[in-house]
Amino acid sequence: MTTILRTALVALVLFLIVAALQAWADGRPAVEHHIPAVTGSVHVDALLDEPQWQQALSVELKYETRQTENGAPPVSTQLLLMHDDSNVYVAFKAADPEPSKIRAHFTDRDRAFDDDFVGVSLDTFNDQRRGVEFFVNPLGVQMDLTVNDVDGGNEDESWDAIWQSAGKVTAAGYTVEMAIPFSSLRFESGSGEKRWGINAVRNFPREKGYQIGLAPRDRSRDCYLCQIDQVVGFQAATPGRNIELTPTLVTSSTQSFDDAQGALGKRKNDVDAGFTARWGITPNLTLQGTVNPDFSQVEADSLQLAVNEQFALFYPEKRPFFLEGADLFQTPINAVYTRTIANPDYGVKLGGKLGDNALGVFVARDNVTNLLIPGPQGSGNTSLDQSANLAVLRYRRDIGKGSTLGVIGTDRRGDSYENRVIGVDSLLRFSDSDKLALQWITSSTRYPRSVVRDFAQPEGDFTGSSFVASYEHQSRHWGSYAVYKDNGKDFRADLGFQPQADLRRAVAGGGYTWRGDSDTWYSRLHWGGDWDRTEQHDGIKIEEEWESWFEFNGPRQSYGVIDIGTRDRQFGGVTFNQNFLGIDWGVTPVGGLTLSGDVSLGDDIDFRQVRPGKRVQIGNNVSWKVGRHLNAELAHLYRVLDHTDGWLFRANLTELRLVWQFDTRLFVRLVAQRTNIATNQRLFDDPVEPRSRDLLGQFLASYKINPVTALYVGYTGDYFEFEKGNLEPTGRTIFVKLGYAFVL
Repeated sequence: MTTILRTALVALVLFLIVAALQAWADGRPAVEHHIPAVTGSVHVDALLDEPQWQQALSVELKYETRQTENGAPPVSTQLLLMHDDSNVYVAFKAADPEPSKIRAHFTDRDRAFDDDFVGVSLDTFNDQRRGVEFFVNPLGVQMDLTVNDVDGGNEDESWDAIWQSAGKVTAAGYTVEMAIPFSSLRFESGSGEKRWGINAVRNFPREKGYQIGLAPRDRSRDCYLCQIDQVVGFQAATPGRNIELTPTLVTSSTQSFDDAQGALGKRKNDVDAGFTARWGITPNLTLQGTVNPDFSQVEADSLQLAVNEQFALFYPEKRPFFLEGADLFQTPINAVYTRTIANPDYGVKLGGKLGDNALGVFVARDNVTNLLIPGPQGSGNTSLDQSANLAVLRYRRDIGKGSTLGVIGTDRRGDSYENRVIGVDSLLRFSDSDKLALQWITSSTRYPRSVVRDFAQPEGDFTGSSFVASYEHQSRHWGSYAVYKDNGKDFRADLGFQPQADLRRAVAGGGYTWRGDSDTWYSRLHWGGDWDRTEQHDGIKIEEEWESWFEFNGPRQSYGVIDIGTRDRQFGGVTFNQNFLGIDWGVTPVGGLTLSGDVSLGDDIDFRQVRPGKRVQIGNNVSWKVGRHLNAELAHLYRVLDHTDGWLFRANLTELRLVWQFDTRLFVRLVAQRTNIATNQRLFDDPVEPRSRDLLGQFLASYKINPVTALYVGYTGDYFEFEKGNLEPTGRTIFVKLGYAFVL
């Protein structure tokens, strides 16, 4: 049976399943709010002194939803809504009987979630599947996110839009004002009346963390957008020409370590100009193109300790071109991981939604071809010295209430290399509490001879497939889930993140949740447990585990998790019987200061020499916002692996971040990351480095008008210990990055 025929048959089966679904009870009917249209100039300054605000829709936020289930809010919050031909205007009057306790700090965008804040969630297609959120703290700091009910209500703060906001602390509380351009939103086109889903939210962090909303929340329903209110109007809403042109300029001066000289080599100076254009073809369909794009990151990734690890580490995407519409490409099997794309010459992207149909396409040419080679008990990495052309296609159809059917395909080709993936997926919602996710993917791959030789990969063209099915039930108190995943030995998703192949995995678990109220010390208690088993296709058991945990959320935004379990784990032909204990905790003893940490104890494996060990890992984190402007974060991770004959390795990772945020636009930041790993040479048969010490330091100054129009000036230095006690520089970079968005 051909790949195309198999794909068509699976798609037909999924379609028939979805078509057979029956609608379930709707719960509370959505409340309608009619938004008025206004004319005239509105200045976003949090004063609300324009006459247009007298015409705005005014609604009180009546439901406290985080500590209680729709109880009376502890404070009063008024929402104001109106629009003109270009913007949606949103304002909040947040009363507070103790204004001195308001938590408000100047931070970079998307960094104020520990503060007081207010905002709105908008389901602009009113399809109860995906939405966007705009939040603002009392000083005007912006936070924008996407919310994805298809993916369990997950929020993604990496999405950024261009909009205006202002905040002001007053003697009675604080006031926030926003102007959200229609050009920053996607919605159904047409000149008639439009209906959007809407919720308004206030975060009120005090002794407990309260959340207050416009719409009530039924905890027996495992969906968010299906419970929010609706706003009706926007007859004249239009994004205008919706053209955004962004030239970028990056200059850098770099010194790298020269092995022959044993020191830093000559400076390499680069000047790179790029250009990105974005066109909203319709209010719901966007085309983007970029030439010589700047895909560099100005912010260092948070460190992860890559010692005694089996598989490649995952790092989140941060580049704006790939973040636009990124949630559409997310599927149960991670087939699209855009950080694989390292240095493209160009890229073109089309995405949007037409009725019940969502479409996403992008193509690019990458100068670097990175490969992740998966295996059942470990993964490898390599890069090919060749360019690759790549393309991704994603289509999703909304069916019934909350269900979807989708197709995804990827293609990457270079000299003597290619990888193609095609698959179908579906989310089936049987009720507000029950859902089933399915996906099947097949791949066809051909590697160059060097990869075949160095990584023992198949010669010529080879094919593989992957399948996943997951069921979840989530209600007010009870939750349960079951997952089955099958990755074939020869399955490859080179544009995705699949570090493990040749496995079958089954998971089943559940738990019970107790909800507190204003009279209990806790706001939430949860007990749960699960069982999982992973084996290779030849029947060799990789792991079988039994696990149980207990969680609590309590006063001063405290939380704690105790996790205990036992497992049989196989590696290198040896079976290891292991017990483990984990503890996570966190608390905010006073406003602006957050303490958190974790402890992991138990049996582990030395993967280098296939022997048992005892593992201790301790992590501690301190985040302290001092006054309005200074934010200090210190994190330390200690990990040790012991054997009966002595310690095998000891690793310390320390990260310090200091930020002085002058206002909502200007900040300076210092980052220092230090790794110190000691290895006991006498307990290893092969030669090992007795000590590895490195240090990364970065200074960054940024003036950011919006996510695209920004100036960055920075310095990064890398240091490594070549001789005991001496850290020598291995790289230095000074860079200036400028981008400016012309919005037409």
